[in-house]
Amino acid sequence: MIKKNKLTLIITSIITLLPCVFGLIMWDKLPNTMATHWGVDGNADGFGSKLFAIFGLPLIILAIMWLCILISAKDNQKVDQNNKPFRLIMWIMPTISCISSAIIYSFALGKEINVNLILPLLLGVMFTAIGNYTPKMKQNRTMGIKIKWTLENEENWNATHRFGGKVWFYGGFAMILTALLPTKIMIWAVFAIMLPLVFAPMIYSYLYYKNQSKNGTYEISNKIKPLSKKGKIATIIAASLILCGVAVLMFTGDVEVDYNDDSFTVEATYWNDLTVKYADIDSIELCENADFGMRVGGFGSARLLLGNFKSDSLGKITLYAYTSSEDAVVISVDGSKLVIGDTENQTAAEIYAKLSPLCN
Repeated sequence: MIKKNKLTLIITSIITLLPCVFGLIMWDKLPNTMATHWGVDGNADGFGSKLFAIFGLPLIILAIMWLCILISAKDNQKVDQNNKPFRLIMWIMPTISCISSAIIYSFALGKEINVNLILPLLLGVMFTAIGNYTPKMKQNRTMGIKIKWTLENEENWNATHRFGGKVWFYGGFAMILTALLPTKIMIWAVFAIMLPLVFAPMIYSYLYYKNQSKNGTYEISNKIKPLSKKGKIATIIAASLILCGVAVLMFTGDVEVDYNDDSFTVEATYWNDLTVKYADIDSIELCENADFGMRVGGFGSARLLLGNFKSDSLGKITLYAYTSSEDAVVISVDGSKLVIGDTENQTAAEIYAKLSPLCN
């Protein structure tokens, strides 16, 4: 497969790294810190150095592309695989590299970017393209719908991929149309479309297997062997570790205020601690039912709200709070605003009562 597509691999690798060339040309005009990630609300919530944004991301994408290609090529050595799905893999990563870098550079140069419009268009085109090539895939363990019944039975594989191809093709078109919806509705519409794209082919494969079993036509093929027992255990362990890690990030963490003689420190899990001297505080007030606004950089989870936020009522703020926090202490320091919400051990009113006399 690799020898057969040698020229295409060279071209796609060069295209994947093209954003690095543009970054070098525009180096002096780009800021030292650049947005590299956007949340589902369309706001930038992840930042990195200029060096990482220009070189790191394209190199990571290139590494992922080659990893996928090498694994696919090795797995398909004994399979007379159609070349079109393999070429699709080679072109997906360069496309992602160029589009993501274009968004990063445009945002860094002060251009208005509607990420919520680009996301459904990109996903829709990708699923439409995958749906077009899916029916052409032959049995393998790296490309396609790889579940027990498709890997065991070639007839089930072919039928499931014909069905899955149609689902993904038309689902991709539906996803493209969600770009016309308001942002909040679009986000839910994309998730609603994703669910059948993921689960419908699996359900179809199982029902096809049940029908084959009923008619006595289901036969296990030795051409494609499922994962070994060790492989299954390793997969389960890896998936469990990832899920546990996500759960820890989403549902743990604390915010605490530590008071010193001449300053106080806000300590937060998963985010930088902040120390403020009492003498530097310009004003302090208690805000009930505070509107924290939307995050533009920092860390957010089901439990914590940390980092830089933009609020209609408070303006640009640095926030340390829980998602359950209702009241907050608003502290002005050298023209910037620090907002501390209710913590586990103290309410915002108690924090205000403690800090207020020390700031006078």
